[in-house]
Amino acid sequence: MSQLPIQGVMPELLSGVRESSQLILKAAPGAGKSTYFPLQLLLENVVDGKIIMLEPRRLAARNIARYLASQLGENVGERIGYRVRGENKTSARTQLEVVTEGVLTRMIQSDPELSGVDLVIFDEFHERSIHADTALAFCLEIQEALRDDLKLVVMSATLDQHALAKLLPEAVFIESHGRSYPVEYRYINAKANERLEDLMAKQITSLMNSENGSLLAFLPGVAAIKRVEDRLQTLPADIQVCPLYGQLDFAQQQAAIQPATDGQRKVVLATNIAETSLTIEGIRLVVDSGLERVAKFDLKSGVTRLEQVRIAQSSAEQRAGRAGRIEAGICVRLYSEGQLNQQPYVPQAEIVHSDLSNLVLELAQWGAQNPDDLCWLDTPPAAAVNQAKSLLLQLGLIDSKGQLTEAGVLAGELGLEPRTSAMLANAGGELNTALAISALLEEPERNTLDFMHSVHRLKSAKHSKQKLVTQRAKTLAAKMKHRFELSQINESQVACLLAMAFPDRVAQARRNQLGRFILANGHGAQLQDTERLAASEYLVAIDLMRSQSDSSMIYSALELDIVQLQSQCPDLFIAIDSVDWDEKKGRLVAERQTKLGRLVIDSKALPEPSSEKMTEALLTFIQRKGLSVLNWTPASQELLERLRCGQEWLPEQSWPELDEASFLANLDAWLAPYLNGINSVKALAKVDLEAALLAYLGWPLNQDIEQWLPTHYQVPTGSKKKIRYQQGHEPVLSVRMQEVFGEQASPEIAQGRKRLVLELLSPAQRPLQVTQDLASFWAGAYKEVQKEMKGRYPKHVWPDNPATHVATTKTKRQLNS
Repeated sequence: MSQLPIQGVMPELLSGVRESSQLILKAAPGAGKSTYFPLQLLLENVVDGKIIMLEPRRLAARNIARYLASQLGENVGERIGYRVRGENKTSARTQLEVVTEGVLTRMIQSDPELSGVDLVIFDEFHERSIHADTALAFCLEIQEALRDDLKLVVMSATLDQHALAKLLPEAVFIESHGRSYPVEYRYINAKANERLEDLMAKQITSLMNSENGSLLAFLPGVAAIKRVEDRLQTLPADIQVCPLYGQLDFAQQQAAIQPATDGQRKVVLATNIAETSLTIEGIRLVVDSGLERVAKFDLKSGVTRLEQVRIAQSSAEQRAGRAGRIEAGICVRLYSEGQLNQQPYVPQAEIVHSDLSNLVLELAQWGAQNPDDLCWLDTPPAAAVNQAKSLLLQLGLIDSKGQLTEAGVLAGELGLEPRTSAMLANAGGELNTALAISALLEEPERNTLDFMHSVHRLKSAKHSKQKLVTQRAKTLAAKMKHRFELSQINESQVACLLAMAFPDRVAQARRNQLGRFILANGHGAQLQDTERLAASEYLVAIDLMRSQSDSSMIYSALELDIVQLQSQCPDLFIAIDSVDWDEKKGRLVAERQTKLGRLVIDSKALPEPSSEKMTEALLTFIQRKGLSVLNWTPASQELLERLRCGQEWLPEQSWPELDEASFLANLDAWLAPYLNGINSVKALAKVDLEAALLAYLGWPLNQDIEQWLPTHYQVPTGSKKKIRYQQGHEPVLSVRMQEVFGEQASPEIAQGRKRLVLELLSPAQRPLQVTQDLASFWAGAYKEVQKEMKGRYPKHVWPDNPATHVATTKTKRQLNS
């Protein structure tokens, strides 16, 4: 490990860790921050207790631990160990433990003082996963409240150091500059209609023909990797093409990382898994698509959408850094330098756009009712936190006060996803089956739509990951003091157990629409109509991905017997009396409905409903169809515009919300009292919307509005002229010019905050001038108008000083008679 850039700052780093409780390290890719630095901390005995180093990815955690152990001439599990989900290579001798993010969170939750641990290192923190943000928030609280001797190191090649400095204001900041070797940058844009895969394959082929060394290509996803792999079949036999992405098994991933065999070179086609912490031997060429796929959670549908987006500048820096590790390298970017400069420097934190149910469960276990109780780089969004609380409440993991239930406590002990934990907690006599499901959910088979196929293969010992899944089920069983038996899997109970985990994703077939379903949360889902499951009446949709359409695509599901579910899980269902207006029948329909979420499972007609139910049905109809079904007369429309202008111009007053969504949300408050005697949609035309609006406004605003924003203005002749109101515009008064003679200035309304725009008309009611400053008009532009009007309307008065002249509606002869 000689000649690493990190060696230049090693004395500062070691003294920084010794003397400070917090340290921020920024070091370029390949500097040795993930390898040389932690090893020196260990060899120099900088701390007495254990060192925990957090790695975002399992592949990196295993490889770093193996590499460090080899530097000591030891096997993994001696002084250097690692822990990832389902795998523990540590011993009583282990002093430096490399762990993945969920593992660290579990360690903290089970021992909040982190007994025996003296230093926690957050590696590649720029990736900003939820787990890393949460673990850092917990560690900061441990440092403040329980362990002032605990040391924290946050490091990456591309840190947002200003934001981190605010979170860790007392941290020592150290930067290691420079790479080992220079990198040449080339920018190549795709031609019109040129596919990314074609351009990528062409550039890879060109580089491999003209340059020495191996190549690493970054692509946005697995499908793109496979398409490029197909296009590289013509490469010479001495070039190995290796895919590298998260879903591959460990052996396949290692094959991509290991040095090429003698006389061979390598092309590695990778997702952003290869951006950080992995040294892929022999790489000196990089081709970067500039794209990645990011999971973004849709709060409305409760489903994640996978979006292909441009990478941040820091990610581009990380990718290019792979090229300069062994000698001078080349990075070909399949985008322009201008496009790169338009991107943000660091990617958006996962905590801002993800499902937060697991985070909220962790916070409840930690004892933090409110995320604001902890210190965050990005505070979890309130809307996402509330949505997560609703799901946890539905799953029975928290109560109405946000406290962990018995099932929630078990979820914390197991460290599983909330949905899986809820299923295990409620499995009863079918725990064996639930354990098998849990392990299968963690290791899904690719291209398997019907989840029952995976269950059957596991029970028959023919699953593609048989050993891994079985071992995981046994590990979970041991935590629950249970013995897992493969033969005890009850396939008839799988669907009901999964419905406990995914109650919001029970799916009901849409009538006469093969392959299209509606979920219990009210959103649409679909699968190819050629699939066997497309004809099912009910499904449990396990894996969904939000597409560009209104529906989500189903990637994993199984058929559900709804009668069996009602029998075994009655708590998932509710019975309500529903009254609604049936537009086709033109009458009220009252029925008792059995519902699972938003799905109507069964319904029975009820007798003639009461007037209260009639009102309820009409309100439901209006909510569904919108405010346009009401009888908006010109007078009621004008009143609504006045109210909205008042809200805009006099914001300090106690206005109710006046947008359409708020009106629909508050129909009970403002419209329901005016529906007495209204017994049909047609009769809605009788509703007095003016009275309803004024009542909604409340006293004293409904009186003050007449004074502040009057409907009419009385001009000097005594006539009352209507004021025109329109939200977002100034108030307008149209009046014949002679009728405002004698007015010294433009009239004002809204407590003097708004001047009326005067549309001054000729005697024939044609516009002559528009002004908001009448005094200036009289003193200036009026002279030109007077000159023209005297010739056009000689019978009418056009005084030299209109500001002092008597207002009139009469001609000269009428005035003189």
